[in-house]
Amino acid sequence: MIISKSKEEIELMRESALVVSRTLGMLASEIKPGITTLKLDKLAEEYIREQNAIPGFLGLYDFPNTLCMSPNAQVVHGIPNNNPLVEGDIISIDCGAIKNGFYGDHAYTFPIGEVAEETKKLLQVTKESLYEGINEFRAGKRVGDVGYAIQKYCEDHGYGVVRELVGHGLGKTMHEDPEMPNYGKRGRGKKFIEGMVVAIEPMINLGTKNINQLNDGWTILTADNKPSAHFEHNVALVDGKPELLSTFKYIYEALGITSNEEDKFRSKVYG
Repeated sequence: MIISKSKEEIELMRESALVVSRTLGMLASEIKPGITTLKLDKLAEEYIREQNAIPGFLGLYDFPNTLCMSPNAQVVHGIPNNNPLVEGDIISIDCGAIKNGFYGDHAYTFPIGEVAEETKKLLQVTKESLYEGINEFRAGKRVGDVGYAIQKYCEDHGYGVVRELVGHGLGKTMHEDPEMPNYGKRGRGKKFIEGMVVAIEPMINLGTKNINQLNDGWTILTADNKPSAHFEHNVALVDGKPELLSTFKYIYEALGITSNEEDKFRSKVYG
């Protein structure tokens, strides 16, 4: 059952989402060749707690860390470790936080220094597909409309769209109804209702859509060992339209990037 949130609850969820947004922005300034994912994980835990919030992933389903850190061919759910990042890597960082009893949960894939052109394009297209999906999150539409938009955009570029891992509803628990696949058929699936909040998160592979899981029980990687990208936003359905609760603004400020990609999907300006 889809749980609709009141306007007041959505504003509380925005606060939770912005804890994550600011945390990703802080990490953006720290990500460089030589740093380890475990060091970034510790920085994130401290920073989340400084914002009077609780790391949302730490201990969830027995996950051992604050961040899911997935470099290169890892799709999602990578466990932080002491291996240093190197020039040319990419690193997908998925972060969650709990504040006011609600979860925030989103992700961004960072290039480490200069990366291969084909990898750079994968990151660009995956992020663009996120907004293609968000644009379909409207009153009267259905889950399949969002999935179709993401799938078509990415497959038109020749990429593999992961099937086994999906976005989800979000609220007082990390995973609520409905599941939000990154593939689908127009007009199919559950209908969107006013006040619902979802995490839309394309997970897109440079090569095959197929994946494998490591023996650690968590880490998912591409079956052909080619790179994978992951971008995620939290979005509420407000007055029939998508309202972004999360933002990449803090990441862009840290990296010196100018972007207006979010403007059409948010009513608030974040300081």
